[in-house]
Amino acid sequence: MAAAVVDSAMEVVPALAEEAAPEAAGLSCLVNLPGEVLEYILCSGSLTAADIGRVSSTCRRLRELCQSSGKVWKEQFRVRWPSLMKHYSPTDYVNWLEEYKVRQKAGLEARKIVASFSKRFFSEHVPCNGFSDIENLEGPEIFFEDELVCILNMEGRKALTWKYYAKKILYYLRQQKILNNLKAFLQQPDDYESYLEGAVYIDQYCNPLSDISLKDIQAQIDSIVELVCKTLRGINCRHPSLGFKAGESSMIMEIELQSQVLDAMNYVLYDQLKFKGNRMDYYNALNLYMHQVLIRRTGIPISMSLLYLTIARQLGVPLEPVNFPSHFLLRWCQGAEGEGIDQSYQLLRDSLDLYLAMYPDQVQLLLLQARLYFHLGIWPEKVLDILQHIQTLDPGQHGAVGYLVQHTLEHIERKKEEVGVEVKLRSDEKHRDVCYSIGLIMKHKRYGYNCVIYGWDPTCMMGHEWIRNMNVHSLPHGHHQPFYNVLVEDGSCRYAAQENLEYNVEPQEISHPDVGRYFSEFTGTHYIPNAELEIRYPEDLEFVYETVQNIYSAKKENIDE
Repeated sequence: MAAAVVDSAMEVVPALAEEAAPEAAGLSCLVNLPGEVLEYILCSGSLTAADIGRVSSTCRRLRELCQSSGKVWKEQFRVRWPSLMKHYSPTDYVNWLEEYKVRQKAGLEARKIVASFSKRFFSEHVPCNGFSDIENLEGPEIFFEDELVCILNMEGRKALTWKYYAKKILYYLRQQKILNNLKAFLQQPDDYESYLEGAVYIDQYCNPLSDISLKDIQAQIDSIVELVCKTLRGINCRHPSLGFKAGESSMIMEIELQSQVLDAMNYVLYDQLKFKGNRMDYYNALNLYMHQVLIRRTGIPISMSLLYLTIARQLGVPLEPVNFPSHFLLRWCQGAEGEGIDQSYQLLRDSLDLYLAMYPDQVQLLLLQARLYFHLGIWPEKVLDILQHIQTLDPGQHGAVGYLVQHTLEHIERKKEEVGVEVKLRSDEKHRDVCYSIGLIMKHKRYGYNCVIYGWDPTCMMGHEWIRNMNVHSLPHGHHQPFYNVLVEDGSCRYAAQENLEYNVEPQEISHPDVGRYFSEFTGTHYIPNAELEIRYPEDLEFVYETVQNIYSAKKENIDE
């Protein structure tokens, strides 16, 4: 009977959403239902936010049920943005209607900014100076980030350009937040020794798009501590470490008791869980990241020592880090605690940022950062700021600083003189030998890699040194043939001669981080260029359609035969 009442009322609610007058059909029946039933109906998920707004204007009873801080608007918010609920405490008073409006506004602003990035920064690999728009956003940053995540999680192979720039913006936002947290951490007193927290900040900074938290990593370490305690019970069921509470900081004074803890730790970590050093791939960055060390159970001396030290301290054994030349060791204090002892350019940039967060006035590091930005051709205004700071710190660097200042200013002037983009027309006589077009999935005849074309030149545009080093002269047509910019499935960007490329008759999606910078969609047979790339190659898309049709017509004929 109750189910029938609810089902009947559910049919009335959509009608009420269209009828604002209290005399609407079925209203008297609906408002006489118990409050819990009405609330259940309004929270069922069948009504949109606009519907709730209209329903709440029909009568006082429904308006009271749809109050801004009530369950109905909370449910609307939860259904629309479920990942944000973790930021709210069940005991806090929240105006859910207002939160809904603010989140909606932040989402629109985020999409507006993401949509503008491709047009503004297509010719720059890293749009550093574009992030000033984001720094002045109104409303909570978590709302803006949530919208960026929503864009990244859009289904299908479309909106690739949006996803590309949403990822870059989210990367920047999270790195800035983590860097601020790290700086605050470094300001803690000298006796503040949470090595794990510092390691997690570095892990987060180098992997800002991963879900890494101190809480989660600590929980994994706590589970290892439990295994150690289980083993320790077999050694000494009255061991004092077994009585330690979570988060409690205590030290065991007796050497024998400390030794029992270390024996149990060694058994669990190395015999039971099989943690080991990575001798085969020592310089892999994954060996440094705590969340990866725990997943892969392998690392290098500094990360393995940090894990060991954290577990030992939770169980009352005082260990201290010792930084030897070319080595990182742990020292067992054997008693009372002693004194503490004081894939790409992106990884280099991250490392420099972290070093400079700790040593902001290190001239050599600052000079390296300025040179890196200069040679990458990004953020020239930032380069000038760094150089000015270097000159203030060390006037003796005048020579190096002067050289970079001069060439950076020239770069800025060249950018100002750029009046438009180069447009390449296939119909132009000088492009008559170009056989392939942007968006086509190709295969390299010699090396066998799959790739997608994102640019072409009628002849090789690289310098003589590159041509010599790449042995281009050994090709039958040498450098006097079209060359293509391609994104390769292994994540690299290459410049390939036309005679070395052929159509891939079984095209596949190319997993490359920069695909979204140039293309908006993968159709299953080819990529669709985004607006910025299409401006540069306006006649290519038509040729792509014709080429794909011919390839698959020929393929079908071969199958039929």
